[in-house]
Amino acid sequence: MLGDAWLWVAVEWSPPDYAEDYARGGFDALTTVTLLVAALVKAAFLWLILRAPAPGPLDRRARALRRLLYLAVAYTLVLWYPIALLSDAVDSALGLALWTAIDVLYLLVIRWRSRMLRAAAGAMFAVELAGMADELLDELDLPELGSGGIVGPGLVLGGVAATVITVVGQRRDGRWSRGTQTVGWLSVGVYALVIPFNVLFGRFSSGNLAMLVMMDAVGLVNTVWIAATARELPAEGRPADLPPARRRVIRVAVAAVAVLPIIALIHPEQTPRLAYTGWSTDCYDRPNFGDLKPAERDAAFLCLARSTEGGAPPMFPDSLSDQEILAYGRALCRTKDGDEQEAILTRAGSARPAWGADPRDLVYVCPEIVGAAHPELLRSTTEEEAANTAHIAEENAKCRDPWPRTKGVVQATATYFLFVDGDPGYLVHDPGDEAAEEAAEQAMDKVYDDSALIGVAGSAVLIGHIEDVVDLCLTVKSFRTAPPRRPAGWDQVNEVPIVSRSGRLTVPEMGEGGEVGAGAPMPNLAIAGKGRYRLRVYVRVDDAGEEQHLVAVFPGASRKRLKLTP
Repeated sequence: MLGDAWLWVAVEWSPPDYAEDYARGGFDALTTVTLLVAALVKAAFLWLILRAPAPGPLDRRARALRRLLYLAVAYTLVLWYPIALLSDAVDSALGLALWTAIDVLYLLVIRWRSRMLRAAAGAMFAVELAGMADELLDELDLPELGSGGIVGPGLVLGGVAATVITVVGQRRDGRWSRGTQTVGWLSVGVYALVIPFNVLFGRFSSGNLAMLVMMDAVGLVNTVWIAATARELPAEGRPADLPPARRRVIRVAVAAVAVLPIIALIHPEQTPRLAYTGWSTDCYDRPNFGDLKPAERDAAFLCLARSTEGGAPPMFPDSLSDQEILAYGRALCRTKDGDEQEAILTRAGSARPAWGADPRDLVYVCPEIVGAAHPELLRSTTEEEAANTAHIAEENAKCRDPWPRTKGVVQATATYFLFVDGDPGYLVHDPGDEAAEEAAEQAMDKVYDDSALIGVAGSAVLIGHIEDVVDLCLTVKSFRTAPPRRPAGWDQVNEVPIVSRSGRLTVPEMGEGGEVGAGAPMPNLAIAGKGRYRLRVYVRVDDAGEEQHLVAVFPGASRKRLKLTP
């Protein structure tokens, strides 16, 4: 009668502006019906919560426990709102202090009748409080007890275990009725429903507000149990046990609460999900086929098929089920050309059908087909590293020292691997120079302005390649004095100045997992330490189209550029 805002206040016990935050355009029919049903459920729970305490004497500890339990009930029903006006850190600190006191009193007041059970209860309470302390540390921006994977869920499950062991203690104590114990077990079932809901709710749309209302109502079961625990603390005046018929009804309710959450988490056949999705952070780490177990390969393909890495549209729309995407993927494996792939992707509703499918993606769903044409895609990380090492060694073995009789103080010969698409060349530079990056950029800019394709910028010299090659044979030698020129047999011989500000001059090496750089360790060519050097570059292309470079470095103060041949 008063409108959606006041319906929200009556059922959710929170200010009317909260309703606007969840549904600015008003509640739909489903949400309205859910609120009305939740009102009846919460009214029944509230009647159970507000029942008068059982009469009987209490000692000092039991009296303190009853007051703290009722304080926890008051916090859930009323006090949460004014405390929410304070900072989250204050809220977390108050909750930690309250439940620390309650758990300590649980250990002292409940008659556990077993030292082992009391010790187990203490351990579970400690885990529960550790979870609350971890939350407080997070609010204070302090280092947490642990991150992500195991610690977080472990602390949450510790809280559930604390509830379980408290109910077990109540049963062994004998003061609490079967009804109270049953509500305790129901609260454990509610945990089984609420925990996955809280994890998944961030992905739900606002259309699922009805589910939020329902979970809020069901969550009061734990408050009912806390209130019943406080009410039945006296040894005298213990309520009579429930009749057998009501016990059976309660057992059915407990079983339903325990089983229904599991059923709710099972997706229908048309919308199942596996381990990886387009939202997964692991989706950006492409695993090697050989590193995956057979059961993990479909999940890896689903990850890549739904990935939006780099802002690119996914291969398949997210509306398709796992089974549909896997079926389309295996169909793509059997195609003969790009047109067939485009037709399949168009039929699947892909936002980029013309792109086709990469064999590196398809290998996860049809290794027998893709592996026949690309056996390297079947390797594990270890096999791939071994193959790369063998390839680099094989390429290095093809290169020979063009001056075998002229030994440098230090020297090395190796293949220098370039970027496949438009790498300008390689650097001889001082990596210890504070302005190393700026010098490298300037040398790269100058290389295109020089007919010999040599860019000079202080402590960096960029030497370009004259043919369109993806790698070249490079020999570097350092001398104490200028070596003989010997230009015969070389297409280009040029000499330029370079300076070492840190006492180092070298050529970049191929790093771990890298694709560019020298295939073998490169020596420090600045054998005289800091100062000015001359750098002589020999370049030629053999009959097979292979490009060879010889770099000779020696001390020299001249700043002239010399063209020695042709």
